[in-house]
Amino acid sequence: MTSNKHKSNTLSSLSKSIFHILQSLSLDALIIAAAYLATLSVRSPAELFSPLNLTYIGGATALTLAFLLFFGVYRRMWSRSSGHEAIVVVIPMLLATVIIGLVEVLLLHERPLPLSVVLVGNALALACLVAVRYRSRLIVGMGWRWRAVWLGKFPLEEAVTRVLIVGAGQSGQIVALQFKIGPPPGTQPYQIVGFVDDDPAKQGKILEGYRVLGPCSAIPELAEIYNIDLIAIAIHNISGTGFRNLLQMCERTKAQIKVVPDLTGSMNLSKKAPLLRDITPEDLIGRADLSHHQAIDLGHVRGKVTLVTGAAGSIGSELCRQLCLLPVSKLIMLDNNESALHELHIELQTKFPSLNLIPVLADITVRELVEATFDDYRPQVVFHAAAYKHVPMLERHPSEAVRVNIGGTRNVAEAARNYQVNRFVLISTDKAVNPSGVMGASKRICELMLRAMAQEGIGPTLFTSVRFGNVLGSRGSVVPTFNHQIDNGGPVTVTDPNMTRYFMSIPEAVNLVIHAACLTKGNEIFLLRMGEEVRIVELAERMIRLRGLRPNVDIEIRYTGMRPGEKLHEELHNASERLCDTVHPNIVQLQDVNGHFDGPAFLANLDRLQLWDSKGPAELVQLMRKLAQPDESPVQVPQL
Repeated sequence: MTSNKHKSNTLSSLSKSIFHILQSLSLDALIIAAAYLATLSVRSPAELFSPLNLTYIGGATALTLAFLLFFGVYRRMWSRSSGHEAIVVVIPMLLATVIIGLVEVLLLHERPLPLSVVLVGNALALACLVAVRYRSRLIVGMGWRWRAVWLGKFPLEEAVTRVLIVGAGQSGQIVALQFKIGPPPGTQPYQIVGFVDDDPAKQGKILEGYRVLGPCSAIPELAEIYNIDLIAIAIHNISGTGFRNLLQMCERTKAQIKVVPDLTGSMNLSKKAPLLRDITPEDLIGRADLSHHQAIDLGHVRGKVTLVTGAAGSIGSELCRQLCLLPVSKLIMLDNNESALHELHIELQTKFPSLNLIPVLADITVRELVEATFDDYRPQVVFHAAAYKHVPMLERHPSEAVRVNIGGTRNVAEAARNYQVNRFVLISTDKAVNPSGVMGASKRICELMLRAMAQEGIGPTLFTSVRFGNVLGSRGSVVPTFNHQIDNGGPVTVTDPNMTRYFMSIPEAVNLVIHAACLTKGNEIFLLRMGEEVRIVELAERMIRLRGLRPNVDIEIRYTGMRPGEKLHEELHNASERLCDTVHPNIVQLQDVNGHFDGPAFLANLDRLQLWDSKGPAELVQLMRKLAQPDESPVQVPQL
């Protein structure tokens, strides 16, 4: 039944295509014959309808149609073609003219048509053939000229969006073609003014009919001269610093700013890329290449049975996606968030149907469930991303930081050691450096816990921590918070005008974490290079401007003051940690220059901390901070 239906649809499509070609051939035959007859009527009107002339015109028409058919003129979608594709009509017409002329001059003793009729007739036919194929654009052009002459309505007075395209490369050319074809239905038409590009070789050149007006530094001046409404940024191979500098130029204008997606780079995606999109915070920090670094052997993770804790979170879910791309032989996704875990499993099962994906609904604080997971699936590599991470929440509930961040990490790490996992990777944070709050202290204690377990030397497990700053777009980070506040009309709340943070995109951070996992020799802390510090208030102001709004005019920025546990400026390493380069340019290894860490004493104190529940939250926080100090003399947590 299905096969017959497919055959029927194929035959129907074929018949429609043949009908369309025959229809076009008939129209072109009339145009060519009419062009010859019109030219002959001027040159030799008395011989207009002689049988010899009509026969010769018929033969010339048939020959020309054969050339047009051979060169694929009837396979083109002319309504969506750009102007330079007219060459497809010009070439067969020129060849037909040459052959018809040679036949007349060399082979025929008596010319049925004057050579001038052949030349002029084919030139007229060519003009008409091109005009028919671009008739929609000709009609539009004639329409506004008619309105301009008779009604006094000139194009500049109509509602059009005047566009300046930044980047006269491939993406700029593609978007210019899209604008020329026409806007989507129901949207305001675009009028391209020109390009800007910093390449000296492109200055003054013309691309798709539009001139490169100057370098990017001329954007403010050009926007004022040409009354620009929209600046379309069509540059993709640019650093975060370069993009921010470019954006500063654009922000000095009154124009709206949009980004042209990487259309060629998104061809492998099933989701259609929009013609233009809003600027995202990821654009401001630059988009890193997520490819494999050749100096690192990903075979330490590729093809392995891999466990990800906190799999349904921002970092954990991206870890699962990238591990599927390696791929791993089996992926165990552990989380206590049932709905999010289910959604992740459905997503990955759809994208990777042949991969062995195992969702495990479990809590890392329940040792029996953790050990059962290790016993059932015997993972070879563990990425531990499960943790409580919101600073103000953990300041209110420090016992939960001990129970989940510290106790849960210990359960997973000890299970990894007992079941002889090859590699254990802890996802840490810059808040672990000289921690000022409960969240940072708990993560620093986890780093030291792995160091102490590595010192024990029990089993083959390589324990390592990977430390990095904030990731854009994670739940609870400033970016979605700012977006929500702007959507609601403000105010946008910033803790302090001088507060700065390091930022990295989630995909980039995860890519580097996987590379760090393959670099480890055990008992290390790796640091991801985070680039430049970003002032939070500047990020808020820029996000407001990119919506076409004005900070503190349309959207208020309100300073709330620093919350407990927060720092004004985050640190990536402390004074006792020396930065050592690795083979990966964006991964640094931190080496402890003091080297007097007492692992057994630390674990003994950690035992007491986990049982400490009688003195209240203030005393618990104080003990956590003491235990998190790596360069102090070994502290003794009081006995119960």
